[in-house]
Amino acid sequence: MTGPCFLLDTNVLLHDATALEAFDEHHIILTVDVLEELDRFKRENDERGRNARRVIRTIDELRQRGPLREGVPLPGGGKLFVLVDNYADHLPTGMDRAIPDNRILGAALYLSQEGVDVRFITKDLNARVKGDALGVRSEDLLRSTVNFDELYTGWTEVDCPGEVITSFYATGWAEVAGDFHPNEGILLRNAANPKQTALGIWNSVGKRVEKLVHEETRPWGLQALNLQQHFALELLLRDDIQLVSMLGQAGTGKTLLALAVGLHKVAEQKVYRRIMVSRPIMPLGRDIGYLPGSKEEKLASWMEPIFDNLQYLVDPQMEQSGDKVDYLFDTGVIEVEAVTYIRGRSLPKLFIIIDEAQNLTPHEIKTVVSRAGQDSKVVLTGDAYQIDNPYLDASSNGLTYVVERFKDQPIYGHITLAKSERSRLASLAADLL
Repeated sequence: MTGPCFLLDTNVLLHDATALEAFDEHHIILTVDVLEELDRFKRENDERGRNARRVIRTIDELRQRGPLREGVPLPGGGKLFVLVDNYADHLPTGMDRAIPDNRILGAALYLSQEGVDVRFITKDLNARVKGDALGVRSEDLLRSTVNFDELYTGWTEVDCPGEVITSFYATGWAEVAGDFHPNEGILLRNAANPKQTALGIWNSVGKRVEKLVHEETRPWGLQALNLQQHFALELLLRDDIQLVSMLGQAGTGKTLLALAVGLHKVAEQKVYRRIMVSRPIMPLGRDIGYLPGSKEEKLASWMEPIFDNLQYLVDPQMEQSGDKVDYLFDTGVIEVEAVTYIRGRSLPKLFIIIDEAQNLTPHEIKTVVSRAGQDSKVVLTGDAYQIDNPYLDASSNGLTYVVERFKDQPIYGHITLAKSERSRLASLAADLL
Protein backbone atom coordinates (compact mmCIF):
# COMPACT_ATOMS: atom_id res chain seq x y z
CA MET A 1 0.00 0.00 0.00
CA THR A 2 1.40 3.39 -1.01
CA GLY A 3 0.34 6.80 0.26
CA PRO A 4 -1.88 7.46 3.29
CA CYS A 5 -4.25 4.63 4.21
CA PHE A 6 -7.27 5.13 6.45
CA LEU A 7 -8.31 2.42 8.89
CA LEU A 8 -11.90 3.11 9.96
CA ASP A 9 -13.49 2.43 13.32
CA THR A 10 -17.04 1.07 13.29
CA ASN A 11 -18.51 4.26 14.73
CA VAL A 12 -17.37 6.22 11.67
CA LEU A 13 -19.59 4.09 9.43
CA LEU A 14 -22.48 4.17 11.92
CA HIS A 15 -22.22 7.97 12.02
CA ASP A 16 -21.97 8.42 8.24
CA ALA A 17 -23.01 5.59 5.95
CA THR A 18 -21.27 7.32 3.02
CA ALA A 19 -17.89 7.53 4.80
CA LEU A 20 -16.37 5.05 2.31
CA GLU A 21 -16.71 7.84 -0.27
CA ALA A 22 -14.95 10.46 1.85
CA PHE A 23 -11.29 9.65 1.20
CA ASP A 24 -10.92 10.38 -2.52
CA GLU A 25 -8.04 8.41 -4.09
CA HIS A 26 -6.72 6.99 -0.81
CA HIS A 27 -7.04 3.41 0.39
CA ILE A 28 -9.52 2.42 3.12
CA ILE A 29 -8.98 -0.47 5.49
CA LEU A 30 -11.59 -2.31 7.56
CA THR A 31 -10.97 -5.14 9.98
CA VAL A 32 -13.20 -8.15 10.42
CA ASP A 33 -14.13 -6.75 13.85
CA VAL A 34 -15.75 -3.79 12.09
CA LEU A 35 -17.81 -6.13 9.91
CA GLU A 36 -18.94 -8.11 12.96
CA GLU A 37 -19.96 -4.95 14.80
CA LEU A 38 -21.90 -3.75 11.75
CA ASP A 39 -23.69 -7.09 11.73
CA ARG A 40 -24.66 -6.61 15.36
CA PHE A 41 -25.97 -3.07 14.85
CA LYS A 42 -27.92 -3.83 11.66
CA ARG A 43 -30.86 -5.16 13.71
CA GLU A 44 -31.54 -1.81 15.35
CA ASN A 45 -34.47 0.27 14.09
CA ASP A 46 -32.85 3.67 14.54
CA GLU A 47 -30.47 5.71 12.38
CA ARG A 48 -27.52 3.67 13.57
CA GLY A 49 -29.15 0.45 12.42
CA ARG A 50 -30.09 1.94 9.05
CA ASN A 51 -26.53 3.13 8.53
CA ALA A 52 -25.16 -0.31 9.41
CA ARG A 53 -27.45 -1.96 6.86
CA ARG A 54 -26.56 0.59 4.20
CA VAL A 55 -22.81 0.12 4.72
CA ILE A 56 -23.17 -3.66 4.57
CA ARG A 57 -25.02 -3.35 1.25
CA THR A 58 -22.30 -1.05 -0.08
CA ILE A 59 -19.55 -3.50 0.88
CA ASP A 60 -21.54 -6.34 -0.68
CA GLU A 61 -21.69 -4.41 -3.95
CA LEU A 62 -17.97 -3.66 -3.80
CA ARG A 63 -17.02 -7.30 -3.29
CA GLN A 64 -18.42 -8.06 -6.74
CA ARG A 65 -15.33 -6.28 -8.09
CA GLY A 66 -12.84 -8.70 -6.57
CA PRO A 67 -11.51 -10.20 -3.33
CA LEU A 68 -11.87 -7.76 -0.45
CA ARG A 69 -8.75 -9.19 1.17
CA GLU A 70 -6.67 -8.11 -1.83
CA GLY A 71 -8.43 -4.76 -2.23
CA VAL A 72 -11.31 -3.73 -4.47
CA PRO A 73 -11.52 -0.43 -6.39
CA LEU A 74 -13.45 2.47 -4.87
CA PRO A 75 -15.16 5.16 -6.98
CA GLY A 76 -12.63 7.78 -5.86
CA GLY A 77 -9.66 5.82 -7.16
CA GLY A 78 -8.46 4.14 -3.99
CA LYS A 79 -9.11 0.60 -2.81
CA LEU A 80 -11.02 -1.00 0.05
CA PHE A 81 -9.15 -3.70 1.97
CA VAL A 82 -10.61 -6.01 4.63
CA LEU A 83 -8.15 -7.50 7.14
CA VAL A 84 -9.22 -10.86 8.53
CA ASP A 85 -6.18 -11.79 10.62
CA ASN A 86 -5.99 -11.27 14.39
CA TYR A 87 -3.60 -8.45 15.24
CA ALA A 88 -4.32 -8.36 18.97
CA ASP A 89 -0.89 -9.84 19.73
CA HIS A 90 0.65 -6.54 18.67
CA LEU A 91 -1.05 -4.71 21.55
CA PRO A 92 0.75 -3.99 24.84
CA THR A 93 -0.02 -6.52 27.56
CA GLY A 94 -2.03 -3.97 29.54
CA MET A 95 -4.73 -3.58 26.87
CA ASP A 96 -7.80 -5.83 26.96
CA ARG A 97 -7.75 -7.84 23.75
CA ALA A 98 -11.40 -8.83 24.15
CA ILE A 99 -12.48 -5.27 23.32
CA PRO A 100 -13.17 -4.85 19.57
CA ASP A 101 -11.87 -1.26 19.51
CA ASN A 102 -8.57 -2.43 20.95
CA ARG A 103 -8.26 -5.17 18.34
CA ILE A 104 -8.93 -2.59 15.62
CA LEU A 105 -6.16 -0.48 17.15
CA GLY A 106 -3.95 -3.56 17.11
CA ALA A 107 -4.37 -3.75 13.34
CA ALA A 108 -3.47 -0.07 13.02
CA LEU A 109 -0.39 -0.60 15.19
CA TYR A 110 0.69 -3.61 13.09
CA LEU A 111 0.35 -1.67 9.83
CA SER A 112 2.27 1.24 11.29
CA GLN A 113 5.08 -1.08 12.40
CA GLU A 114 5.16 -2.53 8.87
CA GLY A 115 5.86 0.92 7.45
CA VAL A 116 2.35 1.68 6.18
CA ASP A 117 1.31 5.35 6.45
CA VAL A 118 -1.88 4.47 8.31
CA ARG A 119 -4.35 6.88 9.93
CA PHE A 120 -6.83 5.52 12.47
CA ILE A 121 -10.17 7.31 11.92
CA THR A 122 -12.67 7.18 14.79
CA LYS A 123 -15.46 9.27 16.32
CA ASP A 124 -14.50 7.89 19.73
CA LEU A 125 -12.38 10.44 21.59
CA ASN A 126 -10.95 7.86 23.99
CA ALA A 127 -9.99 5.57 21.10
CA ARG A 128 -8.09 8.48 19.55
CA VAL A 129 -6.28 9.02 22.84
CA LYS A 130 -5.33 5.34 23.04
CA GLY A 131 -4.20 5.36 19.43
CA ASP A 132 -1.98 8.35 20.07
CA ALA A 133 -0.49 6.60 23.12
CA LEU A 134 0.37 3.64 20.89
CA GLY A 135 2.07 5.90 18.38
CA VAL A 136 -0.68 5.53 15.79
CA ARG A 137 -1.83 8.70 14.04
CA SER A 138 -5.47 9.00 15.12
CA GLU A 139 -8.02 11.46 13.75
CA ASP A 140 -11.70 12.31 13.82
CA LEU A 141 -13.80 12.07 10.67
CA LEU A 142 -13.77 15.73 9.70
CA ARG A 143 -16.47 15.40 7.08
CA SER A 144 -19.56 17.46 8.01
CA THR A 145 -17.70 19.37 10.71
CA VAL A 146 -17.57 23.13 11.19
CA ASN A 147 -15.34 25.53 13.11
CA PHE A 148 -17.56 26.14 16.12
CA ASP A 149 -15.46 29.07 17.35
CA GLU A 150 -16.22 30.90 14.09
CA LEU A 151 -19.85 29.77 13.81
CA TYR A 152 -22.33 32.31 12.46
CA THR A 153 -24.18 33.92 15.40
CA GLY A 154 -27.09 35.32 13.40
CA TRP A 155 -26.61 38.97 14.30
CA THR A 156 -24.03 41.75 14.16
CA GLU A 157 -23.54 45.34 15.30
CA VAL A 158 -22.98 48.12 12.76
CA ASP A 159 -21.69 51.58 13.61
CA CYS A 160 -23.37 54.34 11.61
CA PRO A 161 -24.05 58.09 11.80
CA GLY A 162 -26.96 59.27 13.90
CA GLU A 163 -28.82 60.59 10.85
CA VAL A 164 -28.90 57.08 9.39
CA ILE A 165 -30.66 55.80 12.50
CA THR A 166 -33.05 58.75 12.47
CA SER A 167 -33.87 58.06 8.82
CA PHE A 168 -34.25 54.34 9.62
CA TYR A 169 -36.98 55.06 12.15
CA ALA A 170 -38.72 57.39 9.69
CA THR A 171 -38.58 55.15 6.60
CA GLY A 172 -38.23 51.66 8.05
CA TRP A 173 -35.03 50.88 6.17
CA ALA A 174 -31.41 51.93 5.74
CA GLU A 175 -28.48 51.15 3.46
CA VAL A 176 -25.29 50.18 5.29
CA ALA A 177 -21.95 48.85 4.11
CA GLY A 178 -20.94 45.29 4.90
CA ASP A 179 -21.34 41.63 4.00
CA PHE A 180 -24.41 40.15 5.67
CA HIS A 181 -26.33 36.89 5.47
CA PRO A 182 -30.04 36.71 4.60
CA ASN A 183 -32.23 37.50 7.61
CA GLU A 184 -29.25 38.45 9.76
CA GLY A 185 -30.17 40.57 12.75
CA ILE A 186 -28.46 43.97 12.77
CA LEU A 187 -28.02 46.36 15.66
CA LEU A 188 -27.45 49.86 14.31
CA ARG A 189 -25.52 52.03 16.76
CA ASN A 190 -24.42 55.65 16.60
CA ALA A 191 -20.71 55.55 17.43
CA ALA A 192 -20.84 59.17 18.62
CA ASN A 193 -23.85 58.48 20.83
CA PRO A 194 -23.88 54.75 21.74
CA LYS A 195 -27.31 55.00 23.35
CA GLN A 196 -28.89 55.79 19.96
CA THR A 197 -29.65 52.38 18.47
CA ALA A 198 -32.10 50.57 16.22
CA LEU A 199 -32.87 46.92 15.51
CA GLY A 200 -33.22 45.64 11.96
CA ILE A 201 -32.94 42.59 9.77
CA TRP A 202 -30.98 42.22 6.55
CA ASN A 203 -33.04 41.95 3.36
CA SER A 204 -30.75 40.07 0.98
CA VAL A 205 -32.95 40.89 -2.03
CA GLY A 206 -33.20 44.63 -1.42
CA LYS A 207 -29.64 44.75 -0.04
CA ARG A 208 -30.68 46.87 2.92
CA VAL A 209 -31.51 46.75 6.62
CA GLU A 210 -35.22 46.80 7.34
CA LYS A 211 -37.09 47.45 10.56
CA LEU A 212 -38.27 44.43 12.54
CA VAL A 213 -41.89 43.77 11.61
CA HIS A 214 -42.66 42.01 14.89
CA GLU A 215 -40.66 44.10 17.34
CA GLU A 216 -43.77 44.86 19.41
CA THR A 217 -45.50 41.49 18.95
CA ARG A 218 -46.01 39.42 22.09
CA PRO A 219 -46.89 35.89 20.95
CA TRP A 220 -49.03 34.14 23.55
CA GLY A 221 -48.25 37.05 25.88
CA LEU A 222 -44.49 36.46 25.80
CA GLN A 223 -42.24 39.51 25.60
CA ALA A 224 -38.64 39.53 24.35
CA LEU A 225 -36.29 40.30 27.23
CA ASN A 226 -33.05 41.00 25.37
CA LEU A 227 -31.54 41.80 22.00
CA GLN A 228 -31.15 38.22 20.78
CA GLN A 229 -34.69 37.31 21.82
CA HIS A 230 -36.03 40.20 19.69
CA PHE A 231 -34.17 38.78 16.69
CA ALA A 232 -35.36 35.25 17.53
CA LEU A 233 -39.03 36.30 17.65
CA GLU A 234 -38.69 38.08 14.31
CA LEU A 235 -37.38 34.89 12.68
CA LEU A 236 -40.00 32.70 14.35
CA LEU A 237 -42.95 34.96 13.53
CA ARG A 238 -42.14 35.48 9.85
CA ASP A 239 -43.91 32.88 7.71
CA ASP A 240 -41.51 33.33 4.77
CA ILE A 241 -38.65 31.98 6.90
CA GLN A 242 -39.23 28.23 6.83
CA LEU A 243 -36.24 27.04 8.86
CA VAL A 244 -35.01 28.64 12.09
CA SER A 245 -32.22 27.50 14.38
CA MET A 246 -31.49 28.76 17.88
CA LEU A 247 -28.37 27.96 19.88
CA GLY A 248 -28.03 28.82 23.54
CA GLN A 249 -27.38 27.55 27.02
CA ALA A 250 -30.08 26.57 29.50
CA GLY A 251 -32.36 29.45 30.43
CA THR A 252 -31.84 31.55 27.31
CA GLY A 253 -35.44 30.95 26.23
CA LYS A 254 -34.98 28.84 23.09
CA THR A 255 -37.76 26.34 23.69
CA LEU A 256 -40.09 28.82 25.40
CA LEU A 257 -39.89 31.25 22.47
CA ALA A 258 -40.49 28.48 19.94
CA LEU A 259 -43.52 27.12 21.80
CA ALA A 260 -45.01 30.59 22.34
CA VAL A 261 -44.80 31.41 18.63
CA GLY A 262 -46.09 27.94 17.75
CA LEU A 263 -49.18 28.44 19.92
CA HIS A 264 -49.68 31.92 18.46
CA LYS A 265 -49.44 30.64 14.88
CA VAL A 266 -51.59 27.53 15.39
CA ALA A 267 -54.24 28.44 17.98
CA GLU A 268 -54.62 32.15 17.21
CA GLN A 269 -53.59 32.88 13.62
CA LYS A 270 -54.40 29.39 12.19
CA VAL A 271 -51.34 29.57 9.91
CA TYR A 272 -50.39 25.95 10.69
CA ARG A 273 -52.56 22.94 11.53
CA ARG A 274 -50.73 22.00 14.72
CA ILE A 275 -47.44 22.05 16.58
CA MET A 276 -45.25 18.96 16.47
CA VAL A 277 -42.55 18.77 19.14
CA SER A 278 -39.78 16.21 19.07
CA ARG A 279 -36.56 15.47 20.92
CA PRO A 280 -33.83 12.87 20.37
CA ILE A 281 -34.31 10.03 22.86
CA MET A 282 -30.64 9.60 23.75
CA PRO A 283 -30.78 7.91 27.20
CA LEU A 284 -33.49 5.52 26.02
CA GLY A 285 -31.37 4.15 23.19
CA ARG A 286 -33.17 6.25 20.56
CA ASP A 287 -36.00 3.75 20.16
CA ILE A 288 -39.07 3.67 22.40
CA GLY A 289 -40.68 0.61 20.85
CA TYR A 290 -39.76 -1.71 23.72
CA LEU A 291 -41.31 0.54 26.39
CA PRO A 292 -44.84 -0.21 27.69
CA GLY A 293 -47.83 2.04 27.05
CA SER A 294 -48.98 4.32 24.25
CA LYS A 295 -46.57 6.54 22.32
CA GLU A 296 -47.58 9.54 24.45
CA GLU A 297 -47.02 7.55 27.66
CA LYS A 298 -43.62 6.36 26.44
CA LEU A 299 -42.55 9.91 25.62
CA ALA A 300 -44.05 11.61 28.67
CA SER A 301 -41.01 11.49 30.98
CA TRP A 302 -38.58 12.45 28.23
CA MET A 303 -40.79 15.39 27.19
CA GLU A 304 -41.10 16.87 30.69
CA PRO A 305 -39.06 20.00 29.77
CA ILE A 306 -41.57 20.68 26.99
CA PHE A 307 -44.51 20.24 29.36
CA ASP A 308 -42.86 22.59 31.88
CA ASN A 309 -42.59 25.33 29.26
CA LEU A 310 -46.17 24.76 28.11
CA GLN A 311 -47.46 24.99 31.67
CA TYR A 312 -45.74 28.33 32.11
CA LEU A 313 -47.17 29.67 28.84
CA VAL A 314 -50.78 28.63 29.38
CA ASP A 315 -50.88 29.56 33.07
CA PRO A 316 -47.96 31.65 34.39
CA GLN A 317 -49.36 31.36 37.92
CA MET A 318 -49.31 27.54 37.57
CA GLU A 319 -52.78 27.27 39.15
CA GLN A 320 -54.62 25.15 36.57
CA SER A 321 -51.84 24.58 34.05
CA GLY A 322 -52.18 20.79 33.96
CA ASP A 323 -55.75 20.85 32.66
CA LYS A 324 -54.93 23.55 30.12
CA VAL A 325 -51.93 21.66 28.74
CA ASP A 326 -54.02 18.48 28.47
CA TYR A 327 -56.58 20.48 26.51
CA LEU A 328 -53.93 21.51 23.97
CA PHE A 329 -53.05 17.87 23.37
CA ASP A 330 -56.64 16.60 23.42
CA THR A 331 -57.73 19.15 20.80
CA GLY A 332 -54.78 18.44 18.52
CA VAL A 333 -53.13 21.84 18.88
CA ILE A 334 -49.88 20.12 19.82
CA GLU A 335 -48.45 16.63 19.56
CA VAL A 336 -45.17 15.02 20.57
CA GLU A 337 -43.21 12.64 18.41
CA ALA A 338 -39.95 10.73 18.70
CA VAL A 339 -37.39 11.77 16.09
CA THR A 340 -37.12 8.12 15.08
CA TYR A 341 -40.75 8.11 13.92
CA ILE A 342 -40.52 11.28 11.83
CA ARG A 343 -38.57 9.42 9.17
CA GLY A 344 -40.84 8.42 6.31
CA ARG A 345 -43.62 10.85 7.23
CA SER A 346 -44.77 13.83 5.21
CA LEU A 347 -45.49 16.76 7.50
CA PRO A 348 -47.53 19.45 5.71
CA LYS A 349 -48.59 22.74 7.30
CA LEU A 350 -47.05 22.00 10.70
CA PHE A 351 -45.02 24.12 13.10
CA ILE A 352 -42.27 21.61 13.89
CA ILE A 353 -39.97 22.08 16.89
CA ILE A 354 -36.94 19.82 17.25
CA ASP A 355 -35.59 20.38 20.75
CA GLU A 356 -32.08 19.27 21.80
CA ALA A 357 -31.12 19.10 18.13
CA GLN A 358 -27.42 19.13 19.05
CA ASN A 359 -27.77 15.41 19.77
CA LEU A 360 -28.59 14.63 16.13
CA THR A 361 -26.04 13.81 13.45
CA PRO A 362 -25.95 15.86 10.23
CA HIS A 363 -27.67 12.98 8.43
CA GLU A 364 -30.41 12.76 11.07
CA ILE A 365 -31.01 16.50 10.79
CA LYS A 366 -31.28 16.10 7.02
CA THR A 367 -33.84 13.33 7.51
CA VAL A 368 -35.96 15.49 9.82
CA VAL A 369 -35.83 18.73 7.82
CA SER A 370 -36.50 16.94 4.54
CA ARG A 371 -39.77 15.59 6.02
CA ALA A 372 -41.21 19.11 6.22
CA GLY A 373 -44.13 19.29 3.82
CA GLN A 374 -45.75 22.18 2.00
CA ASP A 375 -46.23 25.31 4.16
CA SER A 376 -44.48 23.83 7.21
CA LYS A 377 -41.94 25.56 9.41
CA VAL A 378 -39.08 23.81 11.22
CA VAL A 379 -37.46 25.22 14.35
CA LEU A 380 -34.25 23.62 15.66
CA THR A 381 -33.13 24.43 19.20
CA GLY A 382 -30.17 23.22 21.20
CA ASP A 383 -27.05 23.81 23.27
CA ALA A 384 -23.78 22.80 21.63
CA TYR A 385 -22.16 22.50 25.06
CA GLN A 386 -24.67 19.91 26.29
CA ILE A 387 -24.24 16.96 23.94
CA ASP A 388 -25.22 13.47 25.12
CA ASN A 389 -24.28 11.65 21.93
CA PRO A 390 -20.78 10.20 22.59
CA TYR A 391 -19.74 10.54 18.94
CA LEU A 392 -20.72 14.19 18.45
CA ASP A 393 -19.20 17.45 19.65
CA ALA A 394 -19.76 21.19 19.18
CA SER A 395 -18.21 21.07 15.71
CA SER A 396 -19.75 17.88 14.32
CA ASN A 397 -23.38 17.82 15.51
CA GLY A 398 -26.29 18.32 13.15
CA LEU A 399 -27.43 21.65 14.60
CA THR A 400 -24.17 23.51 14.01
CA TYR A 401 -23.91 21.79 10.62
CA VAL A 402 -27.27 23.31 9.62
CA VAL A 403 -26.12 26.78 10.72
CA GLU A 404 -23.03 26.57 8.52
CA ARG A 405 -24.76 25.08 5.47
CA PHE A 406 -27.97 27.16 5.50
CA LYS A 407 -26.68 30.60 6.51
CA ASP A 408 -26.81 31.95 2.94
CA GLN A 409 -30.36 30.74 2.22
CA PRO A 410 -33.18 33.35 2.16
CA ILE A 411 -35.69 30.95 3.77
CA TYR A 412 -33.44 30.40 6.79
CA GLY A 413 -32.60 32.36 9.92
CA HIS A 414 -30.39 31.69 12.92
CA ILE A 415 -29.73 33.32 16.26
CA THR A 416 -27.34 32.46 19.08
CA LEU A 417 -28.87 33.37 22.44
CA ALA A 418 -26.22 34.36 24.97
CA LYS A 419 -28.09 35.68 28.00
CA SER A 420 -29.93 33.44 30.46
CA GLU A 421 -33.28 34.86 31.57
CA ARG A 422 -34.28 32.01 33.86
CA SER A 423 -33.00 33.50 37.14
CA ARG A 424 -29.88 35.07 38.55
CA LEU A 425 -28.98 31.72 40.13
CA ALA A 426 -29.38 29.90 36.80
CA SER A 427 -27.27 32.53 35.03
CA LEU A 428 -24.50 32.24 37.58
CA ALA A 429 -24.62 28.44 37.44
CA ALA A 430 -24.27 28.48 33.65
CA ASP A 431 -21.34 30.90 33.83
CA LEU A 432 -19.48 29.67 36.91
CA LEU A 433 -20.03 25.92 37.20
